[in-house]
Amino acid sequence: MKLLFDQNISFRIIKILSDLFPDCKHVSDCELMNSEDTDIWEYARKNEYSIVTFDSDFYDISLINGHPPKIIWIRTGNSTTK
Repeated sequence: MKLLFDQNISFRIIKILSDLFPDCKHVSDCELMNSEDTDIWEYARKNEYSIVTFDSDFYDISLINGHPPKIIWIRTGNSTTK
């Protein structure tokens, strides 16, 4: 599974998960920092990534556009990278 982490998730997560998910990226790796959610959505769709986010906006976009990409919406609030 290819994971694309939104900017609200620490880029440090990539190093921690690289053994399990070698194709994961952070939006900063794709020059998408501070981009519109629709731009991130489109990048994920074209490159077959699932978006990992704290942001409910991606869920809203998925209701309108459907899938792909799939959304992994973390709803636990602020937590450490570990």
